[in-house]
Amino acid sequence: MHRLFSLFFLAGIAGAVAQLLFGDLEAPGRLVNALWQAADLAVDVSLGLVGVLALWSGLFRLAEQSRLAESLSARITPVLQRLMPELAINSRASAPVSMNLAANMLGLDNAATPLGLKAMEALQTTNPQPRRATDSQIMFLVLNTSSVTLIPVTVLLFRAQQGAADPADIYLPLLMATTISTLVGVWVTGRVQGLKLADPLLMTLLVVWLLILAGLGLVVWLSPPALASTLSSLLGNGLLLVVLGAFFIAAWRAGVDSYDCFVEGAKEGFALAVKLIPYLVAMLAAIAMLRAGGVLDLLLGGIRHAAAFVGLDTRFVDALPVAFLKPLSGSGARAAMLDVMQTQGADSLAGRMAAVMQGSTETTFYVLAVYFGSVGVRDFRHALWCGLAADTAGLVSAILLSYLFFA
Repeated sequence: MHRLFSLFFLAGIAGAVAQLLFGDLEAPGRLVNALWQAADLAVDVSLGLVGVLALWSGLFRLAEQSRLAESLSARITPVLQRLMPELAINSRASAPVSMNLAANMLGLDNAATPLGLKAMEALQTTNPQPRRATDSQIMFLVLNTSSVTLIPVTVLLFRAQQGAADPADIYLPLLMATTISTLVGVWVTGRVQGLKLADPLLMTLLVVWLLILAGLGLVVWLSPPALASTLSSLLGNGLLLVVLGAFFIAAWRAGVDSYDCFVEGAKEGFALAVKLIPYLVAMLAAIAMLRAGGVLDLLLGGIRHAAAFVGLDTRFVDALPVAFLKPLSGSGARAAMLDVMQTQGADSLAGRMAAVMQGSTETTFYVLAVYFGSVGVRDFRHALWCGLAADTAGLVSAILLSYLFFA
């Protein structure tokens, strides 16, 4: 990541120097001003999220303390054993693997990462070659980098913070894109590993899920264009309310003091908002250097001309910085999404497309480095390529679905 960060700054400076040599005497000043504005924007965004992050951190603490995530994980274990046969003989790994994926589905990012590290450690105990990734470890990584997120809270929060008229109107295309990402990742990995993916349970779940998505998509497609985003918003907001109700009901049934539990979780949300500041400052500043130095516009301009040459609509090009950064850095992709929303508008096609991209995949390189690095695995085998296949499918789907819903 440090190479990418340094490259952005140096490329921006080189671009400003090139502009200066061509007679643009304002280029250095424009670069420096962009740097200060990016730093101010990072602080404004982070502090603006304090309230909503505190709110959702408090609510998610209820889900953790009421064991809702653990209950959900027990229900998905039979499915995971079909994709990761090693879990049938490694009972120690079954619980953290299923709880990690359940936490991801519920949007419990803070809980998902430590559970994922525990899961990888447990899977490593039965690894005959400790420096080489097993098939189950690779499938677990692919599921993490492409997992379906039922509640994309972070993306919705940033859209709300950036002034979107209806932050949840991107929910249905985002859910479809992340579903495609997961299916492609599992299919590619399963083919490489020789898994029997035509299992009755897996096929039943796949058919049911696709029918649900197809039904929702058909309703939106047959509705008047003005109602398409409204229906997607209704689905997203409706599901959020259902989940909120489930959080409080689970807390009541478990005898959890919902008020004290919420307050403790909200404190973590406040701390998280403050922790975001240095990461956003770093990446927003780096992207501002690229943009002010003309490098980003040059790259996107080339892609735009190529797309126009073959007769394609070029509005998707404005959202591509998110696609470029998403596999590399979560903070970088988040900053790119904010940059697109700032420059194009939160409710523009590019702004919505960037949000769908942000929620459709994970940071493959980061997840591989952290999870495999935590247990000393050095030979990733086919994990990287399977993860990138899922990323590509998710990002391409995000572009196509955004055009379908919002163009």
